[in-house]
Amino acid sequence: MFCALATMRLSAGRRRRAWCMLAAAIGCWVLGDSVWALYSLVLRASPFPSPADIGYVLFYLCACAALLLLFSASGRLLIRVLFDGLMVAGSVFIIFWSAGLGEVFDSSDGRWFAFTMSVAYFMADLLLITVAALILLTAPTGQRAVLVTFTLGIGLLAVADGLFAVLDARGQYRSGGYVDMAWVAGLLLLGVAATVGARVDHHATDTALIPSRVAFWLPYVPVTGAVVVVVDSRGSAPLLLASLLVVFAVVGRQFVVADENSRLLASLSEQASRDSLTGLANREMFRDRLTRALTAPHRDRRGVALLSVDLDDFKSVNDSLGHIAGDALLIAVAERLRRCVPADQVVARLGGDEFAVLLIDSSESPHQIAHQVFSSFDNPFPVDGHHVLARASVGVTTTDGGESFEVDALLKQADMAMYSAKRNGGGVRHFAVEMQRVEHDSLWENRFIPRDGRTATLQFADQLRHALEHGELGVVYQPQFAVTTGDIIAVEALVRWHHPQRGMLRPDEFLPVVRHNDLMGALTDQVLQTAVRDSARWRTAGFDVPFAINLFPPSLGDPRLPEHLAEMLDGGGLRGDCLTVEITEDVLLAHEPAAQEVLYRLRNMGIRISIDDFGSGYAGLNYLRQLEVDEVKLDQNLITPMTTDPRAEAIVGAMIGLSHTLGLRCVAEGVQDSTTVHRLAQLHCDAMQGFYCGPPMSASHMQDTLSTRSASTARSAAAVADLRRPS
Repeated sequence: MFCALATMRLSAGRRRRAWCMLAAAIGCWVLGDSVWALYSLVLRASPFPSPADIGYVLFYLCACAALLLLFSASGRLLIRVLFDGLMVAGSVFIIFWSAGLGEVFDSSDGRWFAFTMSVAYFMADLLLITVAALILLTAPTGQRAVLVTFTLGIGLLAVADGLFAVLDARGQYRSGGYVDMAWVAGLLLLGVAATVGARVDHHATDTALIPSRVAFWLPYVPVTGAVVVVVDSRGSAPLLLASLLVVFAVVGRQFVVADENSRLLASLSEQASRDSLTGLANREMFRDRLTRALTAPHRDRRGVALLSVDLDDFKSVNDSLGHIAGDALLIAVAERLRRCVPADQVVARLGGDEFAVLLIDSSESPHQIAHQVFSSFDNPFPVDGHHVLARASVGVTTTDGGESFEVDALLKQADMAMYSAKRNGGGVRHFAVEMQRVEHDSLWENRFIPRDGRTATLQFADQLRHALEHGELGVVYQPQFAVTTGDIIAVEALVRWHHPQRGMLRPDEFLPVVRHNDLMGALTDQVLQTAVRDSARWRTAGFDVPFAINLFPPSLGDPRLPEHLAEMLDGGGLRGDCLTVEITEDVLLAHEPAAQEVLYRLRNMGIRISIDDFGSGYAGLNYLRQLEVDEVKLDQNLITPMTTDPRAEAIVGAMIGLSHTLGLRCVAEGVQDSTTVHRLAQLHCDAMQGFYCGPPMSASHMQDTLSTRSASTARSAAAVADLRRPS
């Protein structure tokens, strides 16, 4: 008992309760022995049954509870094990009864109640032994020592109880003999089991001693023997009762097994219809629910809406933070989608970063839910210690139930709307018939998105790969002007692809294919090599103009990037301050130590860091706080409305002031007219670029522009000097 109490103090949860019950069981036995000793030593009598049996009966109840608590399993499995114990105990009793126990009963001189009590103890022992043995056969290695010791202890008690039943029936039992020694030894082994339990690794998951299917059929072995015995024996009341007990246990066991199988099949069916990563419905379940909604009888058909949700640039998260972080992001996105969509509707992950929502007769409008889904991406996702800003494009299509639709047709409509949103920079788009013409004329034939709406066509990707390998992509340069003087102070390198069939393609028409096919590194190298070569040629001609390139955010996690850029600059004889690296708000990397280290090393090399499209996303202020940068470029969506919207002008002025307070240069993008230039000058903006100032141009055209402006500046300076020369 003290061993069980000591182990209980070292345990927790279910096992703590198990050892507590074992201590209570042994305590009940000690209580029964104390009453028995009182009768035997003081009263000089040994009645059986007696009040001492109350303690012994409680022992079996507590010991059985302790054993079941040690067995970590579902309630139904515990019930099945108990039925197994009843089957085996009843079958063994039948065999023993026919082997001679019945004759002992017949010669018990009418003490049938005492004999029944002693046999009941023996059967309780058999029940415990059976349960312990069945658990032992399927238990992992870490728990076997406890179960073996426990089973041996109960086995000794069974031997003692069996001998006591026979000897007491014949009037031959004497206290202090070998029967009492067997009882004491059994209790000692239970104490040893508790001691062993304190040293057991309960988390071990080794294989069982025998396969679970063998353990499932094992209890039927003694049942078979009992059936043979019953057939060959003459009936008696105890034998009949035991047979009824076995039948009850077998039937009960079959009901439990049938229920387990039913639940298992339901669980397997549920797992087969669920996405293993997010727990959402998978593609098969989604199509099944959509098919049933669309093919319902006309009188039962209800309004159906379909939302197609696709993450923008999800691949960049995988590339920068790894696939584990990518999976964590998908799980977080799934959880937010669940919160946005009513519980009685279907949210599914169709594969990769594609999600879908099926709304059937929803109480909320599809438009409202679609915007809730889109707005749920406003806040960054906590992923693996980082805060990742993910964006989504949402396409919506609906049917009122009065028109017949094919499943694939409705899915394609939702995809068309989603890709329409993606082409327009994200957001929510509802399907319109005009999209079919756009998709057919522009996408299915002339763009990178294939008919299935998932990856770039192989032909287009192969053409792009060939263009990269053979240096067929070109670079144009857009000048950057000082707002106050109008001088060209820098240029931005922009990639272009002159496709043999499709003409001149802008970056937004092929960059998604570049990212999907892991070609961003090769593209960046080609742009940088071309810009270095052109910049070196300009310097030879006497024009010292820095140039800027856009850097794909995940490349900031590559510790080799600074050395790679330094090597390319050295190859053209350029210093680090000739280059400005522009990073965008596509992915929030301010909390990524590797990115911070790379940017720190780049600045130490003299390379300037600029935040491009500042104000277009949600990460800008975090960039300013977390990263050491040199420049911010205000997004054209902020610059364009400032001439007509006082609030927009106030925001631009505040951003310019904030930039100057932080010691940063501020550049305005997308300048389209002279009024904007005048306002920017009033707000003390440092630089500007846009089609009004100067469109993107080839390297040779840029050199001519630099030469023309340089000559004009020289003539103006000479004229001023002539005016100042004394006559």
